[in-house]
Amino acid sequence: MIDDLIDLVRSIYGEGFVPLHRPVFAGTEREDLVACIDSNFVSSVGAQVVEMEQRVAAFAGAAHGVAVVNGTNALQVALRLVGVERDCEVITQALTFVATCNAMAYLGARPVFVDVDRSTLGLSPDALSRFLEATGVRRDGQCYNRESGRRIAACQPMHTFGHPARIDEISEICGDWGIPLVEDAAESLGSYYRGQHTGTFGRVGVFSFNGNKIVTTGGGGMIVTDDAALAAQAKHLTTTAKVDHPYEYVHDQLGYNFRMPNLNATLGCAQMEQLPGFLATKREIAGRYAEFCAEHGLEFVHEPEHARSNYWLNAIVLENRKARDAFLQATNDQGIMTRPIWRLMNELPMYADCQRDGLEVSKWLEDRVVNLPSSVP
Repeated sequence: MIDDLIDLVRSIYGEGFVPLHRPVFAGTEREDLVACIDSNFVSSVGAQVVEMEQRVAAFAGAAHGVAVVNGTNALQVALRLVGVERDCEVITQALTFVATCNAMAYLGARPVFVDVDRSTLGLSPDALSRFLEATGVRRDGQCYNRESGRRIAACQPMHTFGHPARIDEISEICGDWGIPLVEDAAESLGSYYRGQHTGTFGRVGVFSFNGNKIVTTGGGGMIVTDDAALAAQAKHLTTTAKVDHPYEYVHDQLGYNFRMPNLNATLGCAQMEQLPGFLATKREIAGRYAEFCAEHGLEFVHEPEHARSNYWLNAIVLENRKARDAFLQATNDQGIMTRPIWRLMNELPMYADCQRDGLEVSKWLEDRVVNLPSSVP
């Protein structure tokens, strides 16, 4: 089976080393970057930053976009916008990339881990509801953790590998408990749930444009929201909280130097032109993997019910950890980059003492899920 899969990967990507996900610059990136350099507007002031914000917001169906230097910082600011502060808690999933939790820790907040759905790999609304019924206390329109006494200041689900979580149900639960919803849509640009783009179900959503994402600015992220006041505050915070003035330097609160440079935004604008084509090609590749898995008795991670996924990273589910490790060794030895799903966040030293439920599904997936090469050829 492994040899047959390697043959399939080679038929898609050719000989030599095959990375997990590489960027593709097949449009006007080079000439646009030269024009940006010639303009001298290469830092955080420039027309392309605004254009990138408008392009992404329009694509996702959000009213506003605020471009920043990376997805982690976008999450940090998004959490601050909804009121997350020191000694608060944020409910999230343990099956995620570390940036999800680091963004909370930068604000002095603590993650609380609940389980995921096997069908979506994302935060389970059933597990969320059980946790809140057992542990949550409503008080003055907000939610508190009866065990820790801390305020649960936000819920931050992540759309794993671009597959939407059951975000409508999560949103409804959060609304009932008075918990602001922040969507970690870092991996899901181009993914939809019940016809609505990910990142637009909560008060704020976040995308990433890291070098391995479906659209890249080299490094970058975006906060999207329908709330004009939140968007204005996001822009203010990410430009060092400087009060607008033609020459005076007055800063009215602790801000961040997180604004996306115009050079990066220029690259992103050219990438956004190609996004529909990227999405179509990635669905074709996912289809080939799915067909192979069906023929060889493997479990392929399909887009969830009611969802249209961007298939950012394709994934399969193997029999157990031993089979997973053997697969990883064999493929990487042949120059085909595959990787396991992330180590659960509660297994990392900085989050080992955080509250969690049983995480049964998360542990099961951690032992079995492997990502396959997923670049656009």
